[in-house]
Amino acid sequence: MNGGDISGDRASPVFAGWVPGAIGRIALLHARHYAESHGFGLAFEARVATELSEFLGRFEPRRDQFVTVLVAGEVEGSLAVDGAGDPARLRWFILSDKLRGRGLGRRMLATAVETARAAGHRNLVLSTLAGLDAADRLYRDAGFQVVAEHPGAHWGTPAVERELALVLAPTPGDAPAGRA
Repeated sequence: MNGGDISGDRASPVFAGWVPGAIGRIALLHARHYAESHGFGLAFEARVATELSEFLGRFEPRRDQFVTVLVAGEVEGSLAVDGAGDPARLRWFILSDKLRGRGLGRRMLATAVETARAAGHRNLVLSTLAGLDAADRLYRDAGFQVVAEHPGAHWGTPAVERELALVLAPTPGDAPAGRA
């Protein structure tokens, strides 16, 4: 599902698509990261696993992208472009601690933006949380703009949720797209 080898060394990261165990491992990466950073629990982990499963069940290569990052055969990261709606959504973007700070996230995001643009999507949006400084810099550097920010508690813990948007195919008068 839109993968590709980025290194010949087995211990180095390799981009792939779906692999057995990917859903569980991606849910685990998200659950651990957001439990530590925001205090999220079962409701968050279950939603990640459920929504990722639903996305992969309706995956359409012409409009969607799904990438895993493997190290020695283990899923250590992921990113998806869900193009089923308008605008397209960037989702499940995460790297394990061992892969952060190496430029992989920046490369993955750039590839996702180009893939979404090539698929004909006019806008790409994402949902994130306040307090994720490295992610904020990455999104800002890629051209995303905050279009909404609001308090929320549907993960069981209060958090400031943000919607970001990137115009991929601007037309005169276009403003960043918000949540569809």
